[in-house]
Amino acid sequence: MHKRWRLDGQAALITGASAGIGLAVAREFARLGAEVLMVARDEALLASAAADIEEDVDGAVVRYFAADVSDAEQRQEIFDWIADLESPLSILVNNVGTNIRKATLELNQVDFATVLDSNVHAVFEMSRLAHAFLKQHGSASIVNIGSVSGLTHVRTGPLYGLSKAAVHQLSVNLACEWASDGIRVNSVAPWYIRTRRTSEALSNPDYFEEVISRTPMKRIGEPEEVAAAVAFLAMPASSYITGECIAVDGGFLRYGF
Repeated sequence: MHKRWRLDGQAALITGASAGIGLAVAREFARLGAEVLMVARDEALLASAAADIEEDVDGAVVRYFAADVSDAEQRQEIFDWIADLESPLSILVNNVGTNIRKATLELNQVDFATVLDSNVHAVFEMSRLAHAFLKQHGSASIVNIGSVSGLTHVRTGPLYGLSKAAVHQLSVNLACEWASDGIRVNSVAPWYIRTRRTSEALSNPDYFEEVISRTPMKRIGEPEEVAAAVAFLAMPASSYITGECIAVDGGFLRYGF
């Protein structure tokens, strides 16, 4: 395979990497030759996930660090760890996110702060902390995990939608601001993907059928399908793409009446 479609020699930092989309991205990057730096809060889950990747991918280089990216001190510890590794960081995937499913009038200030700290503030600060490393590389990429709920109304509550809309817009702003530093910034917007987080909602047969009825491809997406889009945006093959958002949604956003 041509090197433009590989990630050999690159080091990728992936947040929320112990399960779901983050784990799928880590595994995909390892298969493509990247050194994978996994971050999540649960060290035991991280260790297990890293071991699974090393078993699955011959020659995989996988390292992990347990931290909560919504905490300022722990964010700094992540980049101190990376500096000590002396890995030439060239890719950041901001995947961490949370949600509180309440109607607008039921939400309080704690709910607002919880979702925005995780979904927006952490992405903003992780990107800023990564900037010096990525600029030094000279041909780097940030991929932010957004959501279709940041592009249209979805019944996940207002906080998740507004936070993901902010992530999409931040990606556009950073793409323009940091292009001269050799850093591309893009986002992906998944619809319902088969993960632990979506399992409860999709276990309701009526709700599941509603989701499928709004999805032209008539199925739920898989984490590996999101990971493939993220990998493309991180590859040299996408070197002239920045500020874009790719929907991984089975046609959901294009579906009319």
